[in-house]
Amino acid sequence: MALRDTRTSGEKVVDACRTGKPSLLPGLLAGMAPAERRACLPELKELRKQVREDWSTSSRPVREALQVAGAGCHTAPAAAATWIGAGDIAGRAGLDTPALVTVIEQQPADWQADVVARLAARRSTAWGWNDYPAIERLVRRSGCPVPTSDAFVEGWLRDRTWGTGGSRRPGSLLDVLRADDLLPALLPRLFELAEVAGSLAPAPNRKPEDTWPGALAELARTGGLDRAELLALCLARLVRGGRANDQRAFLAVLEALAPTAEENVRHVRDHVAMLDGLSTVAARAQQVLAGLDESGLLASDLLAEASDVVLFRTEKKLVRAQLAWLDKAARRDPARAGSVVLAAAGAFGHPDTALQERALNVIARHLPAAGPAVLPELRLAAEGLNPVHHGRAAGLLGLALPAPAGAPADLLPPVPRPQPLAAPIATPAEVAEELAAVLAGGADVAAFERTLDGLVRHAHQDRQALVEALEPVLRVHRWQDGQRWADCGPSDVLYVAAAVAGLVPPQRVWDGLHGRGRSPLRGQGNSTLFGRWFAARLEEAAWQVTAARPPLLLAVPSVASGALDAAELVARVAAHEAAGTRPGRVDLSCALLRVVPTGDAAVLAAAGRLISPAGLWVAAWLRAGGLPPQPSERVRFAPGRGGRPDHRYQERWWEGLVRYEVAQPGPQVPEGPGGEGLAQECLDLLAATGPGVQRARSQVEWNWNPTPHWLAALPNHREELAARLLDGFAGAADRDERGAPQLLPYLAEADGPAGPAVHLALAYGLAARHEEDRAAAVDALLVLAARGDLDGGLLGTELAELAGVGALKPSRLAPALAGAAGTGAYGTVWSVLAGALPGLSASLPEGGSPRGSAELFAVAADCARRSGARGAVAGVTALAARGGSSRLVREARALRDALGEEPAER
Repeated sequence: MALRDTRTSGEKVVDACRTGKPSLLPGLLAGMAPAERRACLPELKELRKQVREDWSTSSRPVREALQVAGAGCHTAPAAAATWIGAGDIAGRAGLDTPALVTVIEQQPADWQADVVARLAARRSTAWGWNDYPAIERLVRRSGCPVPTSDAFVEGWLRDRTWGTGGSRRPGSLLDVLRADDLLPALLPRLFELAEVAGSLAPAPNRKPEDTWPGALAELARTGGLDRAELLALCLARLVRGGRANDQRAFLAVLEALAPTAEENVRHVRDHVAMLDGLSTVAARAQQVLAGLDESGLLASDLLAEASDVVLFRTEKKLVRAQLAWLDKAARRDPARAGSVVLAAAGAFGHPDTALQERALNVIARHLPAAGPAVLPELRLAAEGLNPVHHGRAAGLLGLALPAPAGAPADLLPPVPRPQPLAAPIATPAEVAEELAAVLAGGADVAAFERTLDGLVRHAHQDRQALVEALEPVLRVHRWQDGQRWADCGPSDVLYVAAAVAGLVPPQRVWDGLHGRGRSPLRGQGNSTLFGRWFAARLEEAAWQVTAARPPLLLAVPSVASGALDAAELVARVAAHEAAGTRPGRVDLSCALLRVVPTGDAAVLAAAGRLISPAGLWVAAWLRAGGLPPQPSERVRFAPGRGGRPDHRYQERWWEGLVRYEVAQPGPQVPEGPGGEGLAQECLDLLAATGPGVQRARSQVEWNWNPTPHWLAALPNHREELAARLLDGFAGAADRDERGAPQLLPYLAEADGPAGPAVHLALAYGLAARHEEDRAAAVDALLVLAARGDLDGGLLGTELAELAGVGALKPSRLAPALAGAAGTGAYGTVWSVLAGALPGLSASLPEGGSPRGSAELFAVAADCARRSGARGAVAGVTALAARGGSSRLVREARALRDALGEEPAER
């Protein structure tokens, strides 16, 4: 005889969750009253806590069952939606599980509508790949209003583009959209989203009807969509602006619509506004407006308005096109000559002297028709011309521009002062707040260091209070002790917080610290030197908050650069001695590398009174003046073609590299009085280094992202830092990589000698592929000059030699140096170009020159003229004496004349 099941319905629900049987739950929950279902919640929450840290395969059915049970037991829609969407119980299928959908559908319609709306309103990062189809089905079955949240619209866009769950959808996109009853409600929201290019942009291998631009245009043509509304939405989005990829995608929609001249006239103000947008958007608007003008459909005042916008832009192609449009307008109708020449004068302030010359040409051509009435305004505008054009402007406009006075001093930025760190964090609650901010991403050096210090200090003072304060943060940010691929960084301070709360077993912390097991902070052979340094600090700190609990850390810097004041270090060691504790070896090693050498007798005397082994080492270190700088040897790195092919890599990209880098022999590190040495991870930062294939490949293939935290490891040794980071800086110039030059301003603000490595790093940064990276290099150049640490001749020589081996492109270097000069640092930039031009001139062939060479000579001529430089520069006179009228030769002659050289006899 079978035993009778005496369990209550609530107990059966909980047991189904414990055993991971979600399919049983819809039937169990269907027969329970609301009060019975609510009574299950305490046990469900307890079970959820138990499986929260278990991410094994065996726990997945339990999580899925918990998600289903919680959906049915929470009778309040808000609580149910929060439970269903929680990341710790949502399985791989997300919301798209039969049991979950069934349980939701068993609830009242108004409950369903509320829950679905809340799930749809979650931020997009909380959505799984399969969540959208489930929510759409629930929307249709519940009859609730179509959600228009960003996340729902993004899910709809992905689903219609790629199909459910990433599987290829049947039919073309046009067929799908024709049958889509959600399209009218969601299409207007599509034009308000960010980051849609991945789905919206037309794929090159798809037919037009299978792309969004093509499908939308066809629907507008056949009446499936209101063409006027669609065109207005598209233009409004292009006017509003956004990410470059998104703007290009919406521009593709506009081009697919192919507006008529009549439609363009109706939206002429939108096109004028688009002139201020992304360059490709502005070019389209400029083309449309010029076409309307040629057809006589553009109001005359709009040509001047458009010119005011475009001639202020930096893109030379747009400015050239605008000047050509002005020229054609005056040729077609001489009565417009007056407005045309006044508009063209807007280019007088453009930084490119060749474009200034084009503007003068337009004005010279149409000034007779414009008449003398325009001369006063033209003369005023001519004050913005580069001095190289003063002579022509004076003859053309009948004015005498004053000769420049004596060369002014360079305008350089103030020498930056390191920002002191704020006082140690006072309470556990503040530690939790700072930790949450660091884990949110983008934390600077000061925020990370204060957070790490706060965890150690308050674990010593009142660990239980700290654990309670950290609980809400650790509930959101859970430490995952799994296989690691990323480099260790600031956000891994979470490991220390988890150790404080006991979420990492002490034995696990001990094994990670002593290498007895794989450290959760170290990747599988893909960690950087700086990532291992980070890992060593955090591993030691995690053990300290678990067991040793020292009162403070030694290596927390005094200022945001990472530098540590010697007096502070001495005081911290004294605090350890007073508490009877010993600092960790890694902590002490990091402090020694960060401490600023001092000759202050009082500080040295206080250090001499320290009695612990750590204190004796600190005293000896300070007396010796700290770590001596390493000599730098500049070396050429050109690995060339190797032997047999490496079939693991489709492209042996490193074989084509030709770079200049720096080798260093490694330091002689003073040992402690007892023979102590620095921690291995700190020694590795300083070990002998030089260029090599493995180092170059690691930089590229592991996609490391350098951060200012790396520089804070050696704040008084920037030459050593630069030598070890040169592959990243070089890659920004010769491999078009992004990001590494963002460290250059921090490198310029660091202390220590600025030798060949620093100047090579700066040279690569000035020729980086990406504009924001070049801007960072310009900032670093100006800071080095302001501090008196820039060797312009050395930097110029490096630039010329790198250009000679093809490691940098003059077309990138010219705008960077022009930008630096534009801040008022004409003498500084001239000192660099004076060192670069001899080598650059010698390498220029007779028949042509690399793109950007003429622009470099133009920048040099401008800087020489404004800084009062005089005297011959090797190679310039010979280049100026070449025949022909190419821009390069013209700019070389302008430079020769500015330097006061006599023209060579031919």
